[in-house]
Amino acid sequence: MEIQTALIKMRKGAKLKQTCMAKLMGMTRSNIAKLETGRIQTKAEDLLKWCKITNNPEMLMVLYAAVDVATPLTQMITGFIRLGGII
Repeated sequence: MEIQTALIKMRKGAKLKQTCMAKLMGMTRSNIAKLETGRIQTKAEDLLKWCKITNNPEMLMVLYAAVDVATPLTQMITGFIRLGGII
């Protein structure tokens, strides 16, 4: 599953509009749209926050499993898992 597709699915599943998600994420609605369309890269910090806001810790694991092990995102998530997680 692509990250952009997952972001949209999580946000809509939480019944949040882009404007509300933007407020909760501390960014503009435009940036939410750019994240959801892949026009800007999703940072690990934003992905973790997105999963927490939408109450989707299981989606984080699905995305984790689909990411190449050598990427910084995977290394960051692995670090959080070893620490007992933040979600």
